[in-house]
Amino acid sequence: MGRTTVSEYLSRAAAAGLGWPLPLWLDDSRLEQLLFPPPPSPDLIRPLPDWVDLHLELRKKGVTLALLWEEYKAVHPEGYQYSQFCELYRRWRGKLSLWMRQEHKAGEKLFVDYAGQTMDVVNPLTGEVRDAQIFVAVLGASSYTFAEATWTQGLPDWIGSHIRAFSFFGGVPELLVPDYLKSGVHRPCRYEPIINSTYQEMAAHYGTAVLPARVKKPKDKAKVETGVLLVERWILARLRKRTFFSLDELNQAIAELLEQINRRPFKKIQGSRRELFEKLDRPALKPLPLVSYQYAEWSKAKVNIDYHLEVERHYYSVPYQLVGKQLDIRITARTVECLLKGKRVASHRRSFKQGSHTTVAEHMPRAHREHLEWTPERLLNWAAKTGPATEELARVIMQSRAHPQQGFRSVLGIMRLAKTHGDHRVEAACRRALSINAKSFKSVQSILKNGLDQRPSDSKKPESDPINHQNIRGAEYYAARREEQIADPPHHGKVKRNEADRHGEGHGRADGDERHQFPLI
Repeated sequence: MGRTTVSEYLSRAAAAGLGWPLPLWLDDSRLEQLLFPPPPSPDLIRPLPDWVDLHLELRKKGVTLALLWEEYKAVHPEGYQYSQFCELYRRWRGKLSLWMRQEHKAGEKLFVDYAGQTMDVVNPLTGEVRDAQIFVAVLGASSYTFAEATWTQGLPDWIGSHIRAFSFFGGVPELLVPDYLKSGVHRPCRYEPIINSTYQEMAAHYGTAVLPARVKKPKDKAKVETGVLLVERWILARLRKRTFFSLDELNQAIAELLEQINRRPFKKIQGSRRELFEKLDRPALKPLPLVSYQYAEWSKAKVNIDYHLEVERHYYSVPYQLVGKQLDIRITARTVECLLKGKRVASHRRSFKQGSHTTVAEHMPRAHREHLEWTPERLLNWAAKTGPATEELARVIMQSRAHPQQGFRSVLGIMRLAKTHGDHRVEAACRRALSINAKSFKSVQSILKNGLDQRPSDSKKPESDPINHQNIRGAEYYAARREEQIADPPHHGKVKRNEADRHGEGHGRADGDERHQFPLI
């Protein structure tokens, strides 16, 4: 946070008559009203400074915009505040078409970007050629350069390249200056760009901040633009005739040439990038944290009436008081954290089993109190209005789950089908689903879609008594199996039965064992 922002908040607090500590009765909403009152009515045009004179004064040693603004406010107390004063000056200066040479402080900024050129990596087994992206990071004061190859410019590779760059430099700069890459900046804006949540969290972990370059302003990141040209001409061009069969092999070759570039003497000044880095940037860099950043992705999810929320088709519980709330979800390789306004309210071990529930007993209500609107009894009473078969199927669905609340979604979905198909058809479809032991919303939906609820039952009274033998299943078994397959078709990801039988041969499986298909992780 900039010093001017802190000063502005202190000024607002003083104007509101607030001191520290704050009163206990003052909540966040009231505090915001006191600090940011409604804007006053438009006043008269404020006096402008003499921009030409101000611009000439600014060239003098030790003179800053802050000093010039204080002198301006002393003459014109009703004049512009500091932020608007600086913005007006920048607009005026932009009309002069002047070239400004940027002066970078030691350890202040790290400029990051991807090279436009890629490198080919050949798969030694298949011969497939894949493009590798080239990440480049350059320190402002010394121009010390880091480069590596990654498969993509996606968020995981983007974050990983930053972590390895910090390790390469042996420290962390005060600011990161990226381009408007989607992995870094979620929503571009000249004044208040929205940084990607994972990128922002990574920067906070290392104690740095993100300051994106302006859109279509390559001068804001001229250091990395030069660094990209350097890498393309002195590294990628030298490697153009070599064939690489792995990403590690390519990165090893890049590291060897990168060391030569950083030790190569400058043409116009004494020393090299390495020498300037040791003299300027390394002493000024912040130390690395004890533990490297653990990659995490962020998303949002709404808590359903069963006090579970969905993350990658798996359902995790949160305290039941949060029903209907939208939470921030932090997903790592092993954990799923649920946060409300920055405060963690639940944490679970990550599960990759789709369609299942992870429930913590403490998240469930001790009893369904009066203010808790949704209960199994209420859903059963609601289902009974459609018909007895619908009520019975709702009961069977909730009894088949580890907790009845986990069946709320399926029951609600079945009853909402009546809006499209009517109560009579839904009741008939539930009756048919019970007869074939299909206990899911998708089964009822498929029965209605295929019109099975309007077909007569296939079971007919036989002309003679059937043969009673343990090896003969009878026609009813195959009719029920056929209806079950129509009502509850297999998912695309499951293996067909005959294919599963072929894969199951020779693995010591006893007859009668169930075949479980597990998704590959």
